[in-house]
Amino acid sequence: MRRRLIQSTLAVVLVVIAVFGVSLVIVETRTITSSAQDRVESEALRLVGVVESNVLENQPTDPAALAELLDAGHFARITVPGQPDVEIGASIPDSVVRGTARGEQGEIVVVEEARSTVTREVVRTLAVVGAVALLAVVAAVLLAVRQANRLASPLTDLAETAERLGSGDPRPRHKRYGVPELDRVADVLDSSAERIGRMLTAERRLAADASHQLRTPLTALSMRLEEITVTDDLETVREEATIALTQVERLTDVVQRLLTNSRDPRTGSAVPFDLDEVVKQQVEEWRPAYRSAGRAIVRSGKQGVRAVGTPGAVSQVLATLVENALMHGGGTVALRTRVAGNQAVLEVTDEGPGVPPDLGNRIFERAISGRNSTGIGLAVARDLAEADGGRLELLQAQPPVFAVFLSRTAPEPAQPQKTVR
Repeated sequence: MRRRLIQSTLAVVLVVIAVFGVSLVIVETRTITSSAQDRVESEALRLVGVVESNVLENQPTDPAALAELLDAGHFARITVPGQPDVEIGASIPDSVVRGTARGEQGEIVVVEEARSTVTREVVRTLAVVGAVALLAVVAAVLLAVRQANRLASPLTDLAETAERLGSGDPRPRHKRYGVPELDRVADVLDSSAERIGRMLTAERRLAADASHQLRTPLTALSMRLEEITVTDDLETVREEATIALTQVERLTDVVQRLLTNSRDPRTGSAVPFDLDEVVKQQVEEWRPAYRSAGRAIVRSGKQGVRAVGTPGAVSQVLATLVENALMHGGGTVALRTRVAGNQAVLEVTDEGPGVPPDLGNRIFERAISGRNSTGIGLAVARDLAEADGGRLELLQAQPPVFAVFLSRTAPEPAQPQKTVR
C-alpha cells in the first residue's frame, strides 16, 4: 500500500510538472526571443536617428561614435545613399536575430545578434525550471512517504487488532489516529471487542454456573436411578421415577433460567405458586443426605403461603442454601416460612459456625468463599432470585440465617399508552 500511495502521488506531481513545466518553457522561450527581437530593433532605431542627423548636417558617418551606441556582441550595417556602407562590430556568420530601421533620407540600419545568445538564455531558463521541478519531485516523494506511513501504519494496527479479535483476545486498544475514517474503523473494532468480551464472559460464566448448579442435582438423580435399578418393588420404582422426573423438570427449568440470565438478567417468567410445595420437595430430597451425615433437616413457619416467582428457580436457590448448610454448617437445618408485608420470606438457618465476620454480604460475590469452595453457588442463587424480582440476603452471620424474599403479588401488566391526537 505504501508503494501504491507513493507511486500515485508521484504520478500526479509528474503530470502537473509536465503540464505546467512545458507550458512555462514555451512561454519563456517566446518571451526571450521576443525580447531579443525588440532589443535589436530598438538599437537599429537609435542608430538610424544618429545617422539621419549626420546626413541632415552633411557630416560623415563616424563609425567610432556609432560603436559606442551598439551593445557588445552585436553587429550593425549602415547604408547611406551616396556613401559606402559602414559595418560596426564583428560579423555574425551563424543564425541571427535581425532588426532593421529606415530613415527619412533613405538610410538603412540593420542590427544583428547571434541566436546562440538567445539559446543560452533559454537553456538557463530550462535549468531553473528543471531545478524547481526536481525540488518539487523530491518534496512530493517525501510528502508521499510521510502520508503513506500515516495511512498505512494505522491500517497495520487495525489489521493486528482484527487478528487479535479473531484469535480470541477481545481487549480493546482505544487507539486513535487523527483520521476520521480510520478512527471510525477503530471505534467499530473497539465496540466489537467489548461486545465479544462480554459474550465470552457470559459464556464462561454460564459454563461455570451450569457446572456448579447441576452437579449436585445430577448426583441425586443418578442415585434415584440406581435405586430403581436395584429394586424389584413396583411401587418403589414408581415413586422414585416420579421424584426423578420432578428433578429432571426442575433441572430443565434451571438450565433455561441460566441461559436466560446469561443473555438478559432482567428477563423473568414469574408466576404465582405454592411455596409450601417447594419447601416440602427440598426437604424430602435432602433428608437422605442429612440422615447419612447424622444431621436433621426440618421445616416450620406459616403454611399455605403463595409467592410470585419461577418454581424451578426458587427450588434451585433453596437447594443451594440447603447444600451450603450441609457442607459448611452444623447441627439441624431449619426451613422457616413467614410473611412480611407484601413479601413471602423463606429462611434457612443451621447451628454451625456461620459466616466469617470479614466476609459479611461479600459472601454473595463470585469467587468469594470462606470454606475453600468455588464461591459460585450463592452468587448464582442471588441472580436467580433477582431475576424473579426477589432478593437473597444474609440476615444473620452467626448462627447463619439466609432469607429469600419473594413478592406475594404478581406484577401488573403494562398498560398500552394512548395516543393523543
